[in-house]
Amino acid sequence: MLYLSENIKKYRILKNLTQEEVAAYLGITPQSVSKWERGESYPDITLLPALANIFETSIDLLVGMDTIRAEATRYGIHQKAVAYQRKGDYDSAEKTYRDALLIYPNKPGMILGLASTLALKDNTEEAIELMERGLQISINEKQKATMRAALCFLYLKAGYEDKANRLASELPHTRESREVIQPLMQRGLTESEINENIKNIILGDGKGIW
Repeated sequence: MLYLSENIKKYRILKNLTQEEVAAYLGITPQSVSKWERGESYPDITLLPALANIFETSIDLLVGMDTIRAEATRYGIHQKAVAYQRKGDYDSAEKTYRDALLIYPNKPGMILGLASTLALKDNTEEAIELMERGLQISINEKQKATMRAALCFLYLKAGYEDKANRLASELPHTRESREVIQPLMQRGLTESEINENIKNIILGDGKGIW
């Protein structure tokens, strides 16, 4: 029932129906329809065929199975790409994400996934460009924190020390925190040490960020 509330409202509006008209068709009160749309309660399962009929759609679409399946597909793509990353097969990980971006061109997870792979491949400039773009549209706070931490080291690697220090000072108190990263950056790191920090941040503890 995860997407049912928003879909009832969406399809009702698409059909130019009021809550009262939907309620009258089903023989219930308008207040019940209002509660469904606010997510305060859900229609009895026996009403789903009638709702789907009113909105001229399927029960699967009404309850959001298309969205659920799409999310499962995207998660599978990330799992496949991360498995390649962990084996050091960055070319296959890159291809997985570039193919996925043909289907999901504006999904921040896919953009940041490709960016992380390019960072691991030492393709610094394109990784920075993609991370900056993906961070602007991502709403996944854990994902954003990890990518910002990686971006600090990518800026440092590319010679953008002011940007690196400024971003590091804005990091939150998390695993990839300013208390950890700023002292590292100020100590002065070799390129191999920078690369190792990028790898540790992106590949993390094995739990993934997607």
